[in-house]
Amino acid sequence: MCGGRGTRLGRGEKPLAEVCGEPMVARVAAACADSRVEATYAVTSPHAPETARVARERLDLPSIETPGEGYVADLDRALADSRVEPPVLTVVADLPLLDGPTLDAVLDAAAERGSLAVCVPASLKRALGASVDTAFEHEGRELAPTGCNVVAADPDSIMITENDRLAVNVNRPRDVRIAEERCD
Repeated sequence: MCGGRGTRLGRGEKPLAEVCGEPMVARVAAACADSRVEATYAVTSPHAPETARVARERLDLPSIETPGEGYVADLDRALADSRVEPPVLTVVADLPLLDGPTLDAVLDAAAERGSLAVCVPASLKRALGASVDTAFEHEGRELAPTGCNVVAADPDSIMITENDRLAVNVNRPRDVRIAEERCD
């Protein structure tokens, strides 16, 4: 999912914001390539035309164009594409620390449990200094969605992980600094 405007970050198209010298969308695409993910698509919108071009020309990713009406609406549009069949791993482009083994762990969990909403404790994000833009209570814990999910035919279950690679979503300038301190 790489069609956001990036208004909170203030650096143009958010997926193209660089972390450790590489656009975030390229870092996420590399994590997908280093995992068991079978096919990767760049889900773009009219809000990020340069991201669509980079995904197509530099990263050689086929794209699915969405109207840019928001994450849920765009995800629904992407899932309706004839090239996409559940189960589907979805990943936002603002997870620059993501790696193949982390994605494989999510895929392993999905093989056992089906649809997953992958979350981290909000306290982990705060301990890292990362912004917490969305959080909810679940079984007495405050959780933050990571932007990594598995969509399958069955109802969602929540996967809680302490993996800091999933805890740093880049939404604000300080998140870039935190990600850069943790780059491999």
